[in-house]
Amino acid sequence: MKNLSFIKTINCLLLLFFVISSLFAVNFSEINLSSDDRLLFKADFEGQHALFISRLTDMSMQQLTAFPEKMYLVNNGRTIIALNRFGAAAVPVSGGLPSPIKGFPSFTDGNIPLKGRLQDIAASSDGRWIIYIEPVSPGFGNLILINITSGLKKTVSEKIELPDMNFPVKWSPDSRLFVYEKGGRLFYFPILDDISVLIDERFRMIGQGGITSVTWGSHGDFYYLTGSTLYRVINPELFTRTIYGDFLSIGSVAAILPFDFNPGFDHFWIAPDSGSILINKGSKSFFFFMLGENRNNVSRIFPVPYGAENFNVIWPSEGYIAVSYTLQNKINFLLYSIKDSVYLTPSTNPSLPSGAISPDGSKAVFWGEGGLELWDYANWRLIRRLSGEKIISCAWSGDELLLTGTSSLIEEINISSSAYTRRVICLAGADESGFEESVRGQARVAAKSGNRWYVSDGFSWIPSSNVQLRPVFLSSDRYRVFLEPQSSGYFKNSLMVRNMQSANTSSLMSKHTANNSYKLSRRPVQTALCFDLYDDDTGLQQILRALRRYNIRATFFLNGEFIRRNPDAASAIAQAGHETASMFYAPIDLSDTRYRITREFITQGLARNEDEFYRATGKELSILWHPPFYRTSNFVNTAATSAGYKTVTRSYDAGDWISANDLLRLNLRQIMPSEMIEEIIKNIETDFVIPIRLGLLHGGRDEYLFQRIEVLLDALLRSGYVIVPVSNIIR
Repeated sequence: MKNLSFIKTINCLLLLFFVISSLFAVNFSEINLSSDDRLLFKADFEGQHALFISRLTDMSMQQLTAFPEKMYLVNNGRTIIALNRFGAAAVPVSGGLPSPIKGFPSFTDGNIPLKGRLQDIAASSDGRWIIYIEPVSPGFGNLILINITSGLKKTVSEKIELPDMNFPVKWSPDSRLFVYEKGGRLFYFPILDDISVLIDERFRMIGQGGITSVTWGSHGDFYYLTGSTLYRVINPELFTRTIYGDFLSIGSVAAILPFDFNPGFDHFWIAPDSGSILINKGSKSFFFFMLGENRNNVSRIFPVPYGAENFNVIWPSEGYIAVSYTLQNKINFLLYSIKDSVYLTPSTNPSLPSGAISPDGSKAVFWGEGGLELWDYANWRLIRRLSGEKIISCAWSGDELLLTGTSSLIEEINISSSAYTRRVICLAGADESGFEESVRGQARVAAKSGNRWYVSDGFSWIPSSNVQLRPVFLSSDRYRVFLEPQSSGYFKNSLMVRNMQSANTSSLMSKHTANNSYKLSRRPVQTALCFDLYDDDTGLQQILRALRRYNIRATFFLNGEFIRRNPDAASAIAQAGHETASMFYAPIDLSDTRYRITREFITQGLARNEDEFYRATGKELSILWHPPFYRTSNFVNTAATSAGYKTVTRSYDAGDWISANDLLRLNLRQIMPSEMIEEIIKNIETDFVIPIRLGLLHGGRDEYLFQRIEVLLDALLRSGYVIVPVSNIIR
């Protein structure tokens, strides 16, 4: 039995090593060498692939397809910016090959893709600028402004927190200004003729808040919600009077709300006519308020059920406000009538989660895994189902024109007639590829996407019904190419080029570099995340959503009082398939001498918690536990062991459970979540248990660690760690 156990352990370690060695694994395939020494190949990373061609005489590289993981329409609707794991590329709406954005880290320029979430951007509507965050450490990065035409880069701000759900930048509609969040404060940055002369960041501060605290109205007016006060700055004054000046000195109070706005949990939307505001409080309830002369009107409230997430608001100039959300993987809609002050739950709804209204407000399009639907918005009825294929991204380019992105194509759909004509703009991927047979001239690249073949003339993709491919060649008079497997590192295999004349062999990726902001583990190391729920369930839905997106199974510790007060939360954890463990029947300090702790007290408290969990969920707790607040003794642990439980101890204390009031009383500085993430990555070791407390603290905090959960997950995965349940670590 010992030998069998040893063999199983070795096999698990080998499997874990393979997983870690493949974390950054870019995989190359379908290599093909032309007679004029151009190398065609496909690269795969995290489920995405792209087609590239390299001229071996100078090792230059060109991307031929653009996967539209995110799609931005800029330059008055003339240019698409397609964002994916291999970089950001501009694609003309008229049609053309993707052109990498100068200055942005892309694969063609020698940058290795980062594991985890897509590195997001904020693009100006005029198509001149993009902003991204360049990671410099696990928790922080530099905010970089890039001129798309010249590639000129400007560091706007250093050591800005890496974002979780919301990218911390918003552009003004006229592209003359943007606002960004840093350290719980908001700053502005005007686009001047010479941006190098901009004054210090300290003199460009707007005030306290997060990026969700600000928005622009349809006419370009600026809105800032801080505390219970909504400020409005009129567009004509915004640029001319705020350069080196005070934003709010030229603003006016648009509303005083009956509650404080929390930028970490709340969101708001402004009506197209600037006459009203819609606020979502903590993903639980929506509040509607009139502004201007009617701002003293009674607010309207409409609730959403527990567990609702992925909110999307469509607000046309007339008619209903449509609010969509997902609940237990089902799409739900609420329609709120401003005129009648009522909300409706329609019997017929779109079956897809993402939606956008046409510029004239007459139609809406909805898209997602199940395809693409066109709706008559005013009458709330389906016009036509335009596609059953998964739609990754979609945008209106006019009242009658749609731009859609799938794993195969980026294309335009004309909805002005019942013909619904389509035009291919660019290939998003290629199922097959090769070089055409050519009697004279340079052989064209051909690619099959979906059921159709396309050929490239070097400028765009052209549909073709008669493609004849030449045989695949791996050598020419000057070069020989081959794939060499890699046992570790950033590539699953390496694309090797043998120069027959110089007798030199090198990798086409020899100059590619990875971001070195993470402490990359080169050995099999696993870590566990455990989430502690004491009082309320604030942050739970965000955690469950993040774990689902990363396909990670974690461990949740609950006590009986929490389960009784929040049975829906306990059920949501169990239904999500996570490991559930005990934190006793009540959140009491078992090391406190005021309590008379006996063996029976411990065993009965654990048993009572089991019963509470079973009543709420119909499932059993695991045999893991940790005492409330991790305060214990040998006696307490021994008593729990006699009841069949294994005691879990934390490997590292981030201090996320210490409230702002406690820190003030102790005269200590509040450690922000991004700093906690830095310390976790710095101190992490084998079989590390990282505890994260959920719920709001009674003494408050400016920000909670659970609000940066996706930043922590990115940092762990990019450092090469495998995240497992606590039971995988506790022996």
